[in-house]
Amino acid sequence: MTTLSMTPEDLDDLRYAKSLLENPGLAARITNVVGTPIEKGLAMLPESAHAMIGKATQKALETALDMAVSTLEEQPQLASNWLHKTFVGISGAAGGAFGLPALAFELPVSTTIILRSIADIARSEGEAIKSPEARLACLEVFALGGPTTLDDASESGYFAVRAALAKSLSDALEYLAQQGITQKASPPLVRFVAQIAARFGIPVTEKVAAQALPVVGAAGGALINTLFIDHFQNMSRGHFIVRRLERGYGAVAVKAAYLALP
Repeated sequence: MTTLSMTPEDLDDLRYAKSLLENPGLAARITNVVGTPIEKGLAMLPESAHAMIGKATQKALETALDMAVSTLEEQPQLASNWLHKTFVGISGAAGGAFGLPALAFELPVSTTIILRSIADIARSEGEAIKSPEARLACLEVFALGGPTTLDDASESGYFAVRAALAKSLSDALEYLAQQGITQKASPPLVRFVAQIAARFGIPVTEKVAAQALPVVGAAGGALINTLFIDHFQNMSRGHFIVRRLERGYGAVAVKAAYLALP
């Protein structure tokens, strides 16, 4: 099936999704707003920072998933993006005021809010948000935050990430089909979350580096966290538009149409 098989509306949606998913990442957006390259903030981070960020990222993803979707109903409706941005901005103010020591407390809070926003967007695109597949697809959005050396250069950035996660995602879904979503300590789920965390750690590090800049402070921390959630809301919207179209046209056809778009 080619792009001609899609309705003009669906093709416009796919074009919009690609514009979100393939645009410059979080670091570029923060640099544009703050006016200082992220590299300066990275140079200011202590050697222990990366280990702390890794642990905080893993823990945040492990604890956020069930909490994020537990208050959502199944019926599709418009996503409440600004409400979630407000809450994340408040938590970011604490990160900006207290710096790296606040990360262990601030990141799980902001990650839970962001994941709930992702689930809200998923629901608005027709996902059955209580299903294991939809829940893991929400978590998958956090892997879209930055490229890694594992990505396939022959793929688009978006489909490279999905390809890299495909095996662990399949294993996690197979386990959940047998055991249920509550078995969070299972090896397949642990591997999947660890793979997500490795990628999520890239934009988290960029966020922390920006908040470490002397010019940022509490107000800047709130702004950076707003950019942080806005980035993942954009990734989420693009991801779930693609998944909605895949349900109608098939994954192979949608990928071919996506890659054919300029």
